[in-house]
Amino acid sequence: MPQRAVVEAPNPFREGLRMKQSPEPCVMVIFGATGDLTHRKLLPALYNLALEHPLPAGFSVVGFARRPYSDEEFRKQALDSVNQFSRQKPVNQQVWESFASGIHYLQSNFHDPEGYERLAALLNKLDQERGTSGNRIFYLSTPPSQYPTIIQNLGAAGLNRNRKGWTRVIVEKPFGHDLASARELNRQIGKVFKEEQIYRIDHYLGKETVQNIQVFRLANGIFEPVWNRRYVDHVQITAAENIGIEGRGGYYEESGAIRDMIQNHMLQLLTLVAMEPPIAFEANAVRNEKVKVLQALQPIVGQDVLTNTIRAQYGPGYVGGQPVKGYLEETGVSPTSTTETYVALKLFIDNWRWAGVPFYLRTGKHLPKRVTEIAIQFKQPPLMLFKRQDSQSQVEPNVLTLRIQPDEGISLKFGAKVPGTDMQIRSVNMDFFYGSSFVRQQPEAYERLLLDSMLGDSTLFTRRDEVEAAWAFVQGILDEWASGDVPIHTYESGTWGPQAADEFIWRDGFRWRRP
Repeated sequence: MPQRAVVEAPNPFREGLRMKQSPEPCVMVIFGATGDLTHRKLLPALYNLALEHPLPAGFSVVGFARRPYSDEEFRKQALDSVNQFSRQKPVNQQVWESFASGIHYLQSNFHDPEGYERLAALLNKLDQERGTSGNRIFYLSTPPSQYPTIIQNLGAAGLNRNRKGWTRVIVEKPFGHDLASARELNRQIGKVFKEEQIYRIDHYLGKETVQNIQVFRLANGIFEPVWNRRYVDHVQITAAENIGIEGRGGYYEESGAIRDMIQNHMLQLLTLVAMEPPIAFEANAVRNEKVKVLQALQPIVGQDVLTNTIRAQYGPGYVGGQPVKGYLEETGVSPTSTTETYVALKLFIDNWRWAGVPFYLRTGKHLPKRVTEIAIQFKQPPLMLFKRQDSQSQVEPNVLTLRIQPDEGISLKFGAKVPGTDMQIRSVNMDFFYGSSFVRQQPEAYERLLLDSMLGDSTLFTRRDEVEAAWAFVQGILDEWASGDVPIHTYESGTWGPQAADEFIWRDGFRWRRP
């Protein structure tokens, strides 16, 4: 009897969910194509998408920048980027050759109208030769000061719309410097592109665990019922970095931690934790609920800024065993600077689900380790049963921790009895790690976001009203800080922040988690 072939059953932990659709052929034009973001993130992400087969045949990239490169020179630069920064190594030569055949370069200043005319001609040529059907994505990987110039020139050249296919524009953060500049930038872009064409990118939203927040809440029947003020004591969101400003003194003096991290990344995490279930996992339904959270934030203004915010700068110290200098000693930083490298905030959301629950946000540079996490601490149950025992048990609260980076995963802390004749209780952790549970590499955040932009799915991108609502909340804090009445503390590099931040949370009977 002939032997039957053994068919291996698919492993759902390895495979995950397959993509429900493939993108149409298109051209991605990267303005600022010789810059660091393109080198480290965009080109490696596009290559990885090509390697894993979501990219359509004919997909093309056009680099637009001022340096005098030929197509071949730019392709060589792209290969160097992939060799250095791709998560998939070594480079698959066959895939690379196919991908590189669609890479082109156009030299031009961003303000030169002739450059956009040559771009239009090149795009029309690619439509004919590679079948891209008029579908175009313009990626602004430039300093924000260049955004208005590029947008206006795209409109003047008629590249904002076409009759054959679709047109989209991806705008990098920072999206504005304050509320007024964000509104003005939205107005300028809105004159040239429709809102549904605009993709404001925040790479945190492409991280695997960030996307999993909604799945964890809404696909598991045991969590959503306790996701409210009746059961949650408080929430801590931490985004710690062990690096300093990395030679970007000029940029950071204009930004500071509240603009660089709070206004975008951390408020995005807050909205995903606190939002109501959307009516569908569709872009506007999800973003509608996120905007409601931002609009429900209790304003921090006037005297509240003194009690509900802490700002600080790092001083000299040791990080990873190496001596580092303080912020005021960094190149490009004024010796009298009051720019913050650390921020701690206490927020309240004035809605039915979260009324009275404090949300604590903190972010800083030159902290002991790089980690981003969301920790949800639940209220204690009645403990009179255990107080009658002779043991010295300290029953700690349940804490659910969502680790965004590194070591992405989820941990639940709960009390368990220690083996033995005494009633001793100890906190234990139940852990889930992406790396060990799913036998496959996680895509980088930019891979997911670039693919979504090709698919026309803007769920993980921020909408105009979302950006302005976040800035409206932050603006009150910025205005009060600018008055000079709010002190700026210092902390030793390599520590978890200033003593004032510990006292800030101790007043409420809590302490910061040590990730």
